[in-house]
Amino acid sequence: MDGARGRAREYVVEADGGSRGNPGPAGYGAVVLDAATGETLVEAAEYLGVVTNNVAEYRGLLAGLRAARELDPDATVHVRMDSKLVVEQMSGRWKIKHPDMKPLATEAARVFPPGRVTYEWIPRAQNKHADRLANEAMDAGARGEQWSPSDSTAELDTATDAVPTTSDTSDADVRAARTVASPGWGPPDMGAPATFVLLRHGETPLTPQKRFSGSGGSDPSLSPVGREQAEKVAASLARRGTVEAIVASPLARTRETAGIVAARLGLEVAVEEGLRETDFGAWEGLTFGEVRERYPEDMDAWLASPDAEPTGGGESFAATGARIAATRDKLVAAHAGRTVLLVSHVTPIKTFLRLALGAPPKSLFRMELSAASLSAVAYYADGGASVRLFNETSHLR
Repeated sequence: MDGARGRAREYVVEADGGSRGNPGPAGYGAVVLDAATGETLVEAAEYLGVVTNNVAEYRGLLAGLRAARELDPDATVHVRMDSKLVVEQMSGRWKIKHPDMKPLATEAARVFPPGRVTYEWIPRAQNKHADRLANEAMDAGARGEQWSPSDSTAELDTATDAVPTTSDTSDADVRAARTVASPGWGPPDMGAPATFVLLRHGETPLTPQKRFSGSGGSDPSLSPVGREQAEKVAASLARRGTVEAIVASPLARTRETAGIVAARLGLEVAVEEGLRETDFGAWEGLTFGEVRERYPEDMDAWLASPDAEPTGGGESFAATGARIAATRDKLVAAHAGRTVLLVSHVTPIKTFLRLALGAPPKSLFRMELSAASLSAVAYYADGGASVRLFNETSHLR
């Protein structure tokens, strides 16, 4: 480095991208800040036409890194983004498989030499400047115009979100103040929750017949209707653009459903044994009426007590509840602050909801959970939970 230039600068790059449809009309925003003062040095935004949300996020990252390099090619850069996918992939912890993202990630990695760029995930509420730049770019594109920095109000709009600060207040303090000032009932210091989007698998040949189909039976695959349902839910989740990871039960119908969604979102599927369906013992493959006719006493006991097992040594509701509680705790710890799609079955999903609500075991019989339906629960750092969605099926219409 030329000694006349002095010590290399340290920059913070905040970047974001969005797609109104995923894929749909998209844009990115990026801002370069002086790491020492928090001063905004460069703003960048661009309308991209029709691309996916993740591609737009990568384009925002690339623009921010290039802007920082133009300021000082010898700088060190700390990137902050609310895309867990981009942060984890660029940090080398997650593989990049999607063909549209691979070249962008490779290009971003070449802007600065290895080791000069670090990555941090931040909640969306702390990435408002870049988010508003991205939205300005999309708005401009909708008008048939290009985004112009002279017309941007993103920095001003973001500043008004913060509480008043003194000149010596740190950037971290400003972000903390914004969090305190944001709406909501929860304490301000809990951070973003782990949000589980609970997807019941699509139909199998047994589903319309309402037959017991647990983890001890024939392990059926999806029917043609079930595969169509999975495609529809994949399209819906792609439009929302919030899922950052996918975890599935090991059974065939859930892995097939998860695979269809994962292919659409460009994600991998992790398999979690704890998400499997209850083992219904000798009742596997039978209808409720057939069980009532063949095993009336066992059926009565099962309906009356969560500790009763299905005929033949199946799994009780109490055992399923203990398994799901342990799986929940494991996944919450692994995915703090992230939105994760859990592809599972009727009893496990109902159990997630029952536990979140603090409802008794008999509530399992009072929930309707349709094939390929979506439910959601948010889990906070203090152990609290909030049910945000239940048996959503509008995507199937």
